[in-house]
Amino acid sequence: MTSAERKNTKLRALLVNTSLKKESSESHTGLLLDASAGILERAGVRVDRLHLLDYSVPSGIFPDMTEHGWDSDDWPELWERFLTADILIVATPIWLGEESSVCRILIERLYAMSAELNGKGQSIFYGKSGGCIVTGNEDGIKHTAMTVGFALNHLGYTLAPQADCGWVGEAGPGLSYGDEAEDGSRVGFDNDFTRLNTTIMTWNCIHLARMIKDSGGIPNFGNDRNAWNEGERFYHRNPDRIER
Repeated sequence: MTSAERKNTKLRALLVNTSLKKESSESHTGLLLDASAGILERAGVRVDRLHLLDYSVPSGIFPDMTEHGWDSDDWPELWERFLTADILIVATPIWLGEESSVCRILIERLYAMSAELNGKGQSIFYGKSGGCIVTGNEDGIKHTAMTVGFALNHLGYTLAPQADCGWVGEAGPGLSYGDEAEDGSRVGFDNDFTRLNTTIMTWNCIHLARMIKDSGGIPNFGNDRNAWNEGERFYHRNPDRIER
């Protein structure tokens, strides 16, 4: 193991598949997520995989939806895995040009935790890097990545450069990522654009997470909500009224 790999063993990555497939083994999105997972593991990062439909996670914007009429909610149990991860990579298929409904539920449930603060008075998501994987057979990788990436960033995740990757086949019904083509090859596996961007996205998430951890996290001057509530304004002043 190289010194860089030994250093990366301090990092944890959570890879969440928001496929609409009930069985994770049937998910084409999961295949591309596996490629990213392989890079992370070979780099020494500890990888945790989560297929969201393996659990009961209802829609909603509260930490525990059983308190709001739902019979069951596994989110409180799953939350610890998000809390301990230095890297979060969200994988989603494209449906009607957008992320999956399961991905939207994930974003809503992450939003439900946005009132939580770390020890510095910052959003609980500060100090974590985020990335996005998108698959489908229609165009829309960049549009979907914008939606997911903005959501993660708004919550407090730090996005690395080029923090998205994906694969789309021909427009219309057809083979999905990883399906077997007529020549026996696996569709998309030899697509150099996808391979390149998957590798760049994964490594940039690793580099950024390690930089944040090694530096002690993002400084809290200007973003400490506890200090703000106590009256600190971090140089903010309302603009003087302009008389006309």
